[in-house]
Amino acid sequence: MEPFRHHVFVCMQEKPEGVTSCSAACSSAVLGALYGELGKQGLSSGVQVSSCGCLGLCDEGPIVIVYPEGVWYRKVTPGDASEIVQSHLRSGKPVSRLVWNDALAMKQMAAEHTEQYHAMLKAKDQAGVVPDDLNELIRGFMSSRAVLTGLELDVFTMIGEGASAGQVAQKLQASPRGTEALLNALAALKLLRKENEIFHNTPVSARFLADASPDSARHALLHMVNLWKRWSGLTGAVRSGTPAPRADGDVWTDTFIAAMDRNSRERAQALVKAVGTDGVRRILDLGGGSAAYSIAFARANPAITAEVVDLADVIPLTQQYIQRAGIACRIQTRAGNMLSDPLGEGFDLVLLSAICHMFSPEENRALYRRAHAALAPGGRVVMQDFILEPEKTAPRFGALFALNMLVGTAGGGSYSEPEYATWLTEAGFSDVRRIRMPGPAGLMIATRN
Repeated sequence: MEPFRHHVFVCMQEKPEGVTSCSAACSSAVLGALYGELGKQGLSSGVQVSSCGCLGLCDEGPIVIVYPEGVWYRKVTPGDASEIVQSHLRSGKPVSRLVWNDALAMKQMAAEHTEQYHAMLKAKDQAGVVPDDLNELIRGFMSSRAVLTGLELDVFTMIGEGASAGQVAQKLQASPRGTEALLNALAALKLLRKENEIFHNTPVSARFLADASPDSARHALLHMVNLWKRWSGLTGAVRSGTPAPRADGDVWTDTFIAAMDRNSRERAQALVKAVGTDGVRRILDLGGGSAAYSIAFARANPAITAEVVDLADVIPLTQQYIQRAGIACRIQTRAGNMLSDPLGEGFDLVLLSAICHMFSPEENRALYRRAHAALAPGGRVVMQDFILEPEKTAPRFGALFALNMLVGTAGGGSYSEPEYATWLTEAGFSDVRRIRMPGPAGLMIATRN
């Protein structure tokens, strides 16, 4: 069976820095170029492109293999993608200048590579060398901190269409030595490109990290800067079981809501589709922040109205997001504490998105009882959060997020599906079920009888 006309493999094996590999020779750019050319030439549906692991021919990389012919290409560059697609994948004529058909030499090179690789692993193991992946995990904070400092200083905006380290330092009124070191590090992380001492944004950094872009996520990502400061107190929080202290001058609300809005807008349509709008007229959005989910529901069904309840310092921001969405007449706001203030009654849907992880088990039990009372008979509560598997070690993001709640809240955490199901049942809900969604968060939905 041949579901595709051609199947193309591109070696993407990552290896330690300084070690020859296809990835070091920019095979990711080759992969991207092939995807782009297939799209341009209208062949995407007939050609499957896949990444693969090491083929043992690293010195000749990037390696690209095309099946069913079994043609091996070596030292492929992004600029070769157009010719490969046009000549080989469209017209059936391999690009002879790139073809490698010396089977004996290929087998010998692969065998030598395998032998050297296993010898290296054995030597490292005997010497007690810390494994590369463990080292990378431990040192991962360095890359993160460099990017966060770049965001704090807004260097991606300062660089614009291109600037030297000295020019950026002058704009920032910062140290030339420090600025150059930071920009060089960001270039090493492939978020900047350096040519003749001039730094340029890459397509990714220009789109998402520079303020001038309509897709800029910089303001939302600054929330990570605040989290960095909190996470620096993790050791103390583990010892004491209490949140890490906030640094003087920390400003959380604006960047936090911006970050939550960006996350919510990415997921809102999928959530509305999973929940549905049949029978929904009144929504209570508890801790709704930017009202992204209320806005999505209101847009999906013109008969829906919503009320967003959040803290007093959040509500002015909520109102700004609602105004920008152009449906202020159908979404109301109310400042209040969802754990203690009256919630109202007769709602068809109560939304709790990214809320329950902030509260202790006891507070969540109380919140579910209050949500149950606020619903009309047949109404539903929809909880979206990082739902752990019963052993609480997976998914990884949710397990790590529990530490975020340790450093940031008095009693919050990441909870498992059995815990949420138990609390909802105890509150009087029935038909409790989990819906798995793409990404780190999932849904728990339950109905009031």
